Amino acid sequence: MSLLESKRNYQSGTIEKGQYINEMYHFHDLLFQYCQLQKATDIKEITLTEDGIVFTSRKLNVKIFSDKADKRAAPFEILNFDVYEKIDSQMVFRLIEPDFNILDIGANIGWYSLNIAKLYPKTKITSFEPIPSTFVSLKKNIEINDVDNIQIYNFGLSNEEKSLKFYLQPDMSVSASATNITGSNNIAEITCNVKRLDDFIKEIDSKIDFIKCDVEGAELFVFQGGIRTIQVNTPIIFTEMLRKWSAKFNYHPNEIISLLGEFGYLCFAVNKERLIEIPLMDENTIETNFFFLHSEKHADKIKFFTNQSS
Repeated sequence: MSLLESKRNYQSGTIEKGQYINEMYHFHDLLFQYCQLQKATDIKEITLTEDGIVFTSRKLNVKIFSDKADKRAAPFEILNFDVYEKIDSQMVFRLIEPDFNILDIGANIGWYSLNIAKLYPKTKITSFEPIPSTFVSLKKNIEINDVDNIQIYNFGLSNEEKSLKFYLQPDMSVSASATNITGSNNIAEITCNVKRLDDFIKEIDSKIDFIKCDVEGAELFVFQGGIRTIQVNTPIIFTEMLRKWSAKFNYHPNEIISLLGEFGYLCFAVNKERLIEIPLMDENTIETNFFFLHSEKHADKIKFFTNQSS
């Protein structure tokens, strides 16, 4: 029985006042359990409003609004696991320089964009989120954090400009993809627009220093649509690559490694504070997030981060 059901039962006379108070006590006690739960996490504060919940991070005071339970959204991941992608996010923040121009492709509700924006106020961040409802949350989160170095766009990126069907699981927005990657029956179909990265960059005429790409299996198509941008700018690239997701799109992540390798990139995963080169993925590869650095342009960073003590 839910909290609201208990209240309705009392108001309708189904249960007596004493039973109602006892039932509600167990729900209210959860508030104090959350006080204890968040102490060891990067969530400093949880604010209840009539519209939803605002989570505030401990280190950078990043505020994230949520109007529904979302299984894998950053604030809930932090409450579950203390931090959000700790090892990979720390490497992202260390590789970025204060004046970088950054693309956040698959921004979701804005966790990476907002953390980078607050950590490096002089960066310029361009964020892409195709799902309309998630884009609304992204926009709200930027507004409540009062940052002015993030530009957002309500479309996705791929290897051609078109309207594309996306599949969204209502309780897990991060799984939104151009195919039903989870195989869930509880799925919503939404038509969204996608464009080519090369076309977009040509329009805005901007240099790019860093790309974060997490599009639930369709990463190869993003890079195929941005070949010229990558060749000209040789940005650092941080991307998710999962064999099980890419298989849904009929390719293997090694095709991304090969594609970027043609332009002088090396692929790395993070082991504690070190970058470890991954020439190719195989069945023993357990990492899901990877960094691509250009062998010449980023030679100093490669030397430094591969030689860190583990």
